[in-house]
Amino acid sequence: MPIVGLVFSRSPEASVRAVAAFRKALNETGYVEGQNVMVEYHWLAGQYDHLPSLMADLAGRRVAVIVALVNAAALAAKVATTTIPIVFGVAEDPVQLGLVASLARPGGNATGINSFSVEVVAKRLGLLHDLVPKAVRIAVLVNPTNAPNRRDHAA
Repeated sequence: MPIVGLVFSRSPEASVRAVAAFRKALNETGYVEGQNVMVEYHWLAGQYDHLPSLMADLAGRRVAVIVALVNAAALAAKVATTTIPIVFGVAEDPVQLGLVASLARPGGNATGINSFSVEVVAKRLGLLHDLVPKAVRIAVLVNPTNAPNRRDHAA
């Protein structure tokens, strides 16, 4: 039976809706967990330092596919294997991240979706200004350990 290694960035409690959506999508494509596919759930709960060993383990056991729903997991999977299919969901441009050669022709063993959340930051700020035109100061909370949030990231 094929095994899917599914890697979430958050805890099981914080991922209930995402897991339900994943199971629903599996069922809609003819896969029933425990009957014709096994799913191994891996919860990082923000502990990204576990990624290299986790991905090495998944690659070593030759799971059928790795589903990486966070940039760091997708990048760690890409380092761990060049043969096991990787399906990613990332917030940044997968070409710039080095996950795929191009959007039109990804090549390699990785494919997935980009939510373009980084690319639309300026548009979001413009919409916020339209909604609250008298605002003179806007605060943004970010995780400074996430590479796209650091000023040195572009360097």
